[in-house]
Amino acid sequence: MTRSFPILLTIVLFFCLNNSLNAQQQDMIIRISEIEVHADQLEKYKAILTYEAAASVKLEAGVLAIFPMFQKENPTQVRILEIYADEQAYQSHLKTEHFLYYKTETLKMVKSLKLHDMSIVDQETMQLIFSKLKDKIDSSPQ
Repeated sequence: MTRSFPILLTIVLFFCLNNSLNAQQQDMIIRISEIEVHADQLEKYKAILTYEAAASVKLEAGVLAIFPMFQKENPTQVRILEIYADEQAYQSHLKTEHFLYYKTETLKMVKSLKLHDMSIVDQETMQLIFSKLKDKIDSSPQ
């Protein structure tokens, strides 16, 4: 009986931690922003977006990812994967100096904006992706 207690305790702890991770992931806000930028403003827009995304990830603990990208065949079509720890982190992000700078400076550069709130299909693979990215960064020469 006493030898099975550590095993039982390990199983209980695993399920508690797993449920805690699941609850945290359910609180996350995941969004894909679809943005069309005026062609004559593209380079300036990308510079401001690069600054905003880097500042958000570096300075805000609740911003898990702001990953901007654009379509190769149509660079005015910008997509941003945004992941926030929770609603509070998102609301806090909206009030930051770097986000407000981005919003005001790019307002006339943007032709259209659509925000798509998303849900996670596979939480385990999502964790693996971020783990692999971290390993890749950690192993690359600095």
